[in-house]
Amino acid sequence: MTWHAPRGVLAELVASAQQECARRRRARPGVPAEAARLPPRFPRFRQALLGGTSFPLICEVKRASPSAGRIADGVDAAALARAYVRGGARCVSVLTEGPRFGGSLEDLARVRAAVDVPLLRKDFVVDPYMVEEAALAGADAVLLIAGAVEPPRLLELAASARALGLDVLLEVVSEDEAAQVAALDVPLVGVNARDLQTLQVDPGRFARLAPALRAPGRTLVAESGIRTAADLTALARAGATAALVGESLMRAEDPEAAVRALSEAPCPPK
Repeated sequence: MTWHAPRGVLAELVASAQQECARRRRARPGVPAEAARLPPRFPRFRQALLGGTSFPLICEVKRASPSAGRIADGVDAAALARAYVRGGARCVSVLTEGPRFGGSLEDLARVRAAVDVPLLRKDFVVDPYMVEEAALAGADAVLLIAGAVEPPRLLELAASARALGLDVLLEVVSEDEAAQVAALDVPLVGVNARDLQTLQVDPGRFARLAPALRAPGRTLVAESGIRTAADLTALARAGATAALVGESLMRAEDPEAAVRALSEAPCPPK
């Protein structure tokens, strides 16, 4: 399998992440040492998505995106996360990318102080420093995007997360990336219906990639384009065992009720 460097919007986001990470490292060089002093922890993000009688949802705090523009600039991240949890969210995802998504590590820390459920740092993680930042801000997992970094760096980032007791949600969008997952033996894999290189959504992507991704003990997460319980039911039939939902919840007048309506979709088969 040949890895291809990111193109289009994803390439811009990766370059921005590298620059922002370098800036933060200069401002706060002690992060690696601080993270190394954290008490040992056990991964709990994936575990929270297993079992139960409601559909396992990861609900996202996202102020903006390159595809949708501004969604909810002034949203109170902590209050929104509390509403998600009241509605039945198993986990909360917090966008921490600033320039294009309007997020921050401060949002992640505020959400951590507000809710007890496991948290995902969703960003364009390109350096172990960003994994260490995530742990210090209270994340229980980090998103790694298979198409964003070369395979050796992907392995390094995953190892950094494991060393800090964090789960990894590895995101793929293509058959080549799905083949890479098979070699990595990753227990938590997401399929993004939106290709971040083009920003186009392919509703059939999950069903197309799922057969190559299924493995004993693996949790498959459907991402993007999810609006209704019927969407979740269809994805569960295709093999999704959890889902990450963002924009439709951010636009909902009553996020708590919106999460509750989604969580009432039939629980995927164990």
